[in-house]
Amino acid sequence: MVGQQLEQIKRSFFIKLGFLCVIFFIFFTQSLRAELTDFAFKLGLLEKVAGEKAVEDFYQNRNFRPVWIGQGPAATERRTALFTALEQADLHALPKRRYRADLRLFKKRGQDGRQLGILEGQLTMAFLRYAKDVHAGLLNPSKVDELIFRKLPRINPSELLQRVVSEPAKAVFNSLPPQSDAYKNLMKARQKLLKARLNAPWGPVLLDERLAKGAEGDRVVQLRDRLISQGYLKHTASARFDGDLRLALQRFQKDHGLSPDGIAGSNTIAELNVPISQRLQSIEVAMERERWINHPQQNRQIVVNLTDYTVKLIENGTVKFQTRSVVGADIDDQRSPEFSDVMEYMVINPTWNVPKSITLNEYLPELQEDPSAHSYLTLYDQDGQVVDRDFVDFLAYDQDSFPYDLKQLPSQTNALGLVKFMLPNPHNIYLHDTPSKALFAKETRAFSHGCIRLHQPFDFAFELLSDQSYDPVGDFFRLLDAGKEASIILKNPVPVHIIYRTAVAEYDGRIGFRRDIYGRDARIFEALRMAGLALEATQG
Repeated sequence: MVGQQLEQIKRSFFIKLGFLCVIFFIFFTQSLRAELTDFAFKLGLLEKVAGEKAVEDFYQNRNFRPVWIGQGPAATERRTALFTALEQADLHALPKRRYRADLRLFKKRGQDGRQLGILEGQLTMAFLRYAKDVHAGLLNPSKVDELIFRKLPRINPSELLQRVVSEPAKAVFNSLPPQSDAYKNLMKARQKLLKARLNAPWGPVLLDERLAKGAEGDRVVQLRDRLISQGYLKHTASARFDGDLRLALQRFQKDHGLSPDGIAGSNTIAELNVPISQRLQSIEVAMERERWINHPQQNRQIVVNLTDYTVKLIENGTVKFQTRSVVGADIDDQRSPEFSDVMEYMVINPTWNVPKSITLNEYLPELQEDPSAHSYLTLYDQDGQVVDRDFVDFLAYDQDSFPYDLKQLPSQTNALGLVKFMLPNPHNIYLHDTPSKALFAKETRAFSHGCIRLHQPFDFAFELLSDQSYDPVGDFFRLLDAGKEASIILKNPVPVHIIYRTAVAEYDGRIGFRRDIYGRDARIFEALRMAGLALEATQG
């Protein structure tokens, strides 16, 4: 009896022991498999993000938990937001092909740990590449043109990834592109042109034949149709150049930087004949340029658009003041650069310190021919002492050895006029008055040595001083009438953005177009094309 009980106890013990062994084996095997899978996942992930320390640290700090391929609604939301953004990259004039491979890999994923890790890494790198492109631009501007100086927006990879896992993914993606009205309006205009190219082309080009109010015939019909197709005129079928057609043409001219005389001359017809594809290129380049300056904007700023020949004082998103400008000529060493800086002060009754390049290239040869030439300029030695020209043998010097500086003292005929506006910068560019007022009447105004001449510098000064003086006009003229060089410090320095847009997003929402005066936008578009943009974006 006792023996049977012992036998049953032994049997029960070994059964339980065997059961426990089976459970332990299963648990150990699953645990080992999980550990091996996790290890393989880490290897695959680190393989794809190798060299990206910020990304490696991010995953290390979260114990290599996946961001994109995990289970649950949060990971699904992140995946959906990522795939949607990459599929719609062309809405931002970015080449989808730059990101498309990663989408195909997701559809081919398997359950192998290393493959999952590789996929996670590829999706992360695609995300960071897209984020950088849509936030700060596809190109490095200084490599496209040496006169474009931009401090590009920067993205911190680990901070951005942390945002993706801690904030609603869709909101994170929506925050990446520029939030400016200009960028949004450019996007809308681009979609409108893409649709027009597919459904309603602008029709045949116009012959270069001058047309004015009162003209009649087929050429007028073609002009009318061209303006209708571009949205400047309602549908009509008249063959007569009437008042409505003239008003529509004037609106077109204003939007394209032309003199709004209501006459279809050579310049106007040339702009009317620009194809949709070229307008699209201008918009796509402008969008890339907007990404280069995707920084928080101040409520008060000065915008100098070189192609538009205007200077605008912007306050709270509206144009407070605008004046015509003259910019650098399309000649080597005279083209105006693009950069942003801060206007700190203005100088009334300024002295013109002639730039060394102008002294050596322009004035020295003339002084060698006639030492009395340009008598309004004073010669100074390296100690700042005035030098009598009669004791200088100009022929004894060349461009490498000429030791003197030239200055023009304050006067009504000073090359800088009666006031200059200073934004200290390494390019020695500033805004100033000029005695040569006739140039402002011209349609194309690229004539300076690089600095920005203003048509209404006094009014510009009054506006700048209006937030620090009860009597800006009186304060200005008291110093001006004294006839001596004097400075006024701006208590609130104003950011200045010297930009270059052939597609102009106006502050009232309109999109205008300007000529590529230095050929910069053509070079930028070619660089975008080489990066893949033309493969999809400009083909609709």
